[in-house]
Amino acid sequence: MRGGGQRRNCWWWWAGRGRSAKALVLVGCVAVLGLVRPTDVATPGGGVSGTVLAKGTSAGKLEVRTPDDRTDVTFRSITVEPGGSTGWHTHRGPLVAVVESGTLTRTLDDCSVEETPAGSSFIEPSGAGHRHIGRNLGGEPVVLWVTYLLPEGSELSDDAEAVDCGAGERHAPQSTGSAGPAVSGRASPRRPRSRRSPGRRGRPAPR
Repeated sequence: MRGGGQRRNCWWWWAGRGRSAKALVLVGCVAVLGLVRPTDVATPGGGVSGTVLAKGTSAGKLEVRTPDDRTDVTFRSITVEPGGSTGWHTHRGPLVAVVESGTLTRTLDDCSVEETPAGSSFIEPSGAGHRHIGRNLGGEPVVLWVTYLLPEGSELSDDAEAVDCGAGERHAPQSTGSAGPAVSGRASPRRPRSRRSPGRRGRPAPR
């Protein structure tokens, strides 16, 4: 049979050649023996449409630790009007956020300030140690697209005591520009740990 002759010829070439030649001969033998199937040609899909709602680029590597058990995944659009504030709050799971328009100014638990312009993305970690407040100090609405990764049945956010950062909480934050990533910077020297105010602050805007 022709097939048997081809196998013998392949074996002879394999045994009598060096390593590089053996590799080439092996590929040829496989093709001759019909063991390589023609590559399937991909076909375009049909009846499918998609819309990019928002896109943002992070300042660095994003590290997200999801809840250990069942997770509620919620995708939400948030608008903070000029002069608006989310109030101090925390989350029971991480958030991944994209700023579609405007500039979001956040004050964190350590009184550092982050300014995140349109076209940027960021993560809000979970837990009571990551209190924060978001403000719109600009003249146009801040529009966010936020993905919540929360333990099943959790509220989207929990009210938290305000952090007493003094006048430094309002100092102008550092920024990399309208299209750059967020940059953290301490607005003023940190006060002692007894900086919490006695009351709670509400959240007039969704977060």
